[in-house]
Amino acid sequence: MKEELNILIQAQYPLIYLVTHEEERAEQAIFDLAKINTEHRRVFVWTVTHGMVDYGQPRRTTRHNTVSPEAAIEWVVRQEEPGIFIFKDLHPFIEAPATNRWLRDAVVSFKGTEKIVILMSPVQQVPIELEKEVVVLDYPLPNLNQLNQVLSQELKRTKSGSTSKEVREKLLKAALGLTEDEAEKVYRKARVKAGRLTEQEVDIILSEKKQLIRRNGILEYIEEDETIDSIGGLEELKKWLRQRSDAFTERAREYGLPQPKGMLILGVPGCGKSLIAKTTSRLWGLPLLRLDMGRVYDGSTVGRSEANLRNALKTAESISPTLLFIDEVDKAFAGSAGSADSDGGTSSRIFGSFLTWMQEKTSPVFVMATANRVERLPGEFLRKGRFDEIFFVDLPNLQERQDIFSIHLNKRRSDISRFDVEQLAKVADGFSGAEIEQAIIAAMYEAFAQDREFTQLDIIAAVKSTLPLSRTMTEQVTALRDWARQRARPASASVAEYQRLEF
Repeated sequence: MKEELNILIQAQYPLIYLVTHEEERAEQAIFDLAKINTEHRRVFVWTVTHGMVDYGQPRRTTRHNTVSPEAAIEWVVRQEEPGIFIFKDLHPFIEAPATNRWLRDAVVSFKGTEKIVILMSPVQQVPIELEKEVVVLDYPLPNLNQLNQVLSQELKRTKSGSTSKEVREKLLKAALGLTEDEAEKVYRKARVKAGRLTEQEVDIILSEKKQLIRRNGILEYIEEDETIDSIGGLEELKKWLRQRSDAFTERAREYGLPQPKGMLILGVPGCGKSLIAKTTSRLWGLPLLRLDMGRVYDGSTVGRSEANLRNALKTAESISPTLLFIDEVDKAFAGSAGSADSDGGTSSRIFGSFLTWMQEKTSPVFVMATANRVERLPGEFLRKGRFDEIFFVDLPNLQERQDIFSIHLNKRRSDISRFDVEQLAKVADGFSGAEIEQAIIAAMYEAFAQDREFTQLDIIAAVKSTLPLSRTMTEQVTALRDWARQRARPASASVAEYQRLEF
């Protein structure tokens, strides 16, 4: 990105919008580029609190009467010498007619003057009048080399001696996705808490990093204690995931394998789709971030929703390789086709931005999406090449139901020899994995209320008193199976069982 900014400055682009939370790092980069390009190009910084100030000078040296945005832009237009003028957080004022007009006039007057205005803000907000004049750039989060400088400064303050290359790499990777300021603070916290910075302090850094990621409310750092073996059935899906457990390693790149893009898991509710996504994180040894699409949408400010998605995806890319989990994606994008009437087209823009990112991303972010209602998904989302594979998770067959009963009973009792799981599986025909678990829990509550141990008969009674989803929503399940038969790969090993229609 710094190279792109350098090219724009050399090409005398008059208006640049730099989206970033890291003002100091971005300002320093701009100042360095100004010195490289020409010795006489000065850098000025404007804020609504101090007006226009020479970069690096005390704030009390404010240029006369430049606190208001209009006065500051007018002052810039009057300057005869070349310069780079950084406006911080101009976005709340940019829609005002006077500010908007002054910016447009400034762009026209800059031709041949080597004057450049850089709008710097964590929020991207470009009025339609300026869309043809402005170039928008996202300033990236620090990479490993930049974080290494921060870590080196903190290591100098410790008395733990030299740090091996392996330990340093773990400390750096633990901080990926943080700003320089955030990385400095978490390293300092680890050093203060433990008095050193070693491999043992990686957990402290990761713990703080999870809190920082959760703070934005859109991405959630998920930790799952269950392993993929705790899921009954779905052997084809498990095999596919195990084959790709080393897909993001350097060894895979040297072999010539491309990085996997993602997978979509369709299926009946309660059949383990979300759990598969969560347990894959442990299987692959990668962090799992859940993208809450409901929190992406923000109608308070124009452009805020798009900025939320952009920041979330940028954070996911910065800590890659990682898994990005989107649960029930059919609900997230269901209204994108007709959103012009309901939300001014925000949903359509969000959907389009997400599709473009999926198609063009080069960072190792593996998207795991789940859906229950395939008819709600836009056709563009399902086309070939968007995902590596689309799996269909059907209701568990007889053997899978036995496995599911065994898994849930073993979680609750050390000895399950008194249970006939084959009989239970036959009684629970048409039940999903979640419904089987709830039947066991209901049986336990019944026995607990009578102060006794739950039995086979308690579970059978709970199963018989439950009306499963496969019977209350028969048409929906059948339609989903009909669609998936020709368009998706069965997650279970038994194709014959997958193809049956009767329950």
